[in-house]
Amino acid sequence: MKFSSNFIVVFVLFAFVLTVANGQPLVPAMFIFGDSVVDNIGFTDYPPAYLSKKAKGNNLLIGANFASASSGYYETTAKLYHTLSLSKQLENYKQYQNKLVAIAGKSNVSSIISDGIYLISSGSSDFLQNYYINPLLYKSYTPDQFSDVLIESYANFIQNLYKLGARKIGVTTLPPLGCLPAAITVFGSDSNECVAKLNKEAVSFNNKLNATSQRLQTKLPNLKLVVFDIYQSLYNLVTKPADSEAANKILADDLLSSGISLIS
Repeated sequence: MKFSSNFIVVFVLFAFVLTVANGQPLVPAMFIFGDSVVDNIGFTDYPPAYLSKKAKGNNLLIGANFASASSGYYETTAKLYHTLSLSKQLENYKQYQNKLVAIAGKSNVSSIISDGIYLISSGSSDFLQNYYINPLLYKSYTPDQFSDVLIESYANFIQNLYKLGARKIGVTTLPPLGCLPAAITVFGSDSNECVAKLNKEAVSFNNKLNATSQRLQTKLPNLKLVVFDIYQSLYNLVTKPADSEAANKILADDLLSSGISLIS
């Protein structure tokens, strides 16, 4: 099953096309938060990981990658895996802004921050690496209640980014969680089929994500908040492998179309 690799390839393609067209950047900078689904893809002009040695000087002019593997909307998820929570990623972003002023000058920083794009991919780790395997958490919240907690965290994060100058933000939905190899291994009851219950809960979360994003865009002036819906196309990739080429194209087209609406 090539679910994860297909998603990363398409997401990377989307990010690359957004940032470079005919050798020219379409946006001044890119900032990545959440889980590190697009780390280390080999583009020399791709925003460096903020904590890497490359994140200094002029390299920071094109943005930075603040994402951290196994982080999530739920703060405890990051603590469990000794990774960077969204709140810590936001702290690093504030530090980045101060560094950027020293590099580019205060007069130039405003346009880099407001015209740059912000990509967020998070939530899968909260469910698969925390909620579903954490007895205390599972007993404290129903899946619906836990998704509400995550959505509240998401809304707060978007509003905090907005306060710091972000105006063009893209966020991915959850993938079909029940089709991830780890989910099938742990919850699949010796079956190779997708776990329907987990997929149903991912769809419920995604519906809330869309509704909350629409409210935030209405609430916050000049904010472009685009939801990249990856669920259905990725589900088709897994459940209809014979049609994988068509499903991949649909996913790529959808991501690119959403990306254009984000930067236009």
